[in-house]
Amino acid sequence: MTTWRPAPGIRFKALGLHWRGDRLLASEILDDAGHVKGVRPLGGTVEFGETAEAALIREFHEELGITVAPLGPPVFMENIYSHEGSLGHEILAIFDVAFPPDAFAGKTRIAFKEDSGTECFAEWFPVETLDRPGQPRLYPEGLKAHLRKVK
Repeated sequence: MTTWRPAPGIRFKALGLHWRGDRLLASEILDDAGHVKGVRPLGGTVEFGETAEAALIREFHEELGITVAPLGPPVFMENIYSHEGSLGHEILAIFDVAFPPDAFAGKTRIAFKEDSGTECFAEWFPVETLDRPGQPRLYPEGLKAHLRKVK
């Protein structure tokens, strides 16, 4: 199993929020022992010379093989966090996204691979259950409070 650590420096990332009713599609975040410690919306790093929207579309295509449609402008968040004792810092462009009709219809869990070849899993989580005792955390911190304001 590979261990992941945040990159040194500030990263710019684009994330997509896809909903099924009150359930948000999010990817599992594992600790070094391989246990799910939290979940996070799908997306990834914005490359130099790329817009956040283009990065969002590219990341979903690379990870899930679909073309998403952003549903408006992004909300921006700054996220300073610690993962397994390592400091991370990122600026996030967070978009609501639409999937193509019938994409993943009938599926509740999706397997996909990161660029590194690491197998990952995403599923639709009821947002209100996240951050409760015995349940995964929703990352980035502060996203759940923002979602409560807009939903």
